[in-house]
Amino acid sequence: MYKHGLILSALVILILSSCKGDEERADAYGNFEATSTIVSVEANGKLQFFPIEEGQTLEAGQLIAIVDTTALVLQKEQLLSRIKAVRAKTQDPGPQIDVLKEQKATLVHEQNRVKKLLADNAATPKQLDDINAQIAIVDKQIDAAKRQANLANNGILSEIDPVKAQIDVLEEQIRKCYVYNPVNGTVLTKLAEPSEVVAFSKPLYRIANLDHLTLRAFVSGNQLTSIKVGQEVEVLTDGPDDTMNTQKGTITWVAENAEFTPKTIQTKEERVNLVYAVKVKVKNDGSLKIGMPAEMNF
Repeated sequence: MYKHGLILSALVILILSSCKGDEERADAYGNFEATSTIVSVEANGKLQFFPIEEGQTLEAGQLIAIVDTTALVLQKEQLLSRIKAVRAKTQDPGPQIDVLKEQKATLVHEQNRVKKLLADNAATPKQLDDINAQIAIVDKQIDAAKRQANLANNGILSEIDPVKAQIDVLEEQIRKCYVYNPVNGTVLTKLAEPSEVVAFSKPLYRIANLDHLTLRAFVSGNQLTSIKVGQEVEVLTDGPDDTMNTQKGTITWVAENAEFTPKTIQTKEERVNLVYAVKVKVKNDGSLKIGMPAEMNF
């Protein structure tokens, strides 16, 4: 009887151990990753302002770097001075026109006097015709002076447009000296330092939004029928004292093509030759880190 009791106890322990082992095995394994953005500079020069550190949280649109704009600003001032010099060359027909207008006023006064004399038969029509002709000549001289000045000034001012185009180019280059953070996120890697001389396309830092992380796990072919995009799954990560932290995740992508199992990944099947990648979006409560291993249960 005692012998039968020992055998029964051993079977119970074996069954419980087997159940426990099955429970500890997850459906898939993987690591967390995040989509990162490398922010680069679009100008050449000394990095005058760059007050960021790794781990710092940045907002989209925040000014995070300024490249020295001294040379560009001086070039712009030089071009603005050239425009002022060009404008100084323009002709002002005002004084000449004022003289002609005074002549016309005198002729008009004489015209009115001759009209009165002609009404009293004290002047001849020829005298009035001569004065009218002189007034018409003065009017033509005034118009000619205006046209001549406008023609000359248009030729002079046409030199300004190419200079303005150069200023527009410089203003665009100055604008690119101011670097603004493109996305909300956390600085993962700082790739430059203040006062460093940088060149066009030099990476400044790498940033990622860590509010949600993506668990990239791998499943075998016979597990594909158990998962679909939009499905909620259970994600487990290592906790203190050999415990497991459990969170919910959502499958956002399933690979169409199989690939060889990564060496660092274990699947439910023992090292199958081909597996399918799966991405699971998980809300980060602050405990999840890029590269951290995790398990997934369907």
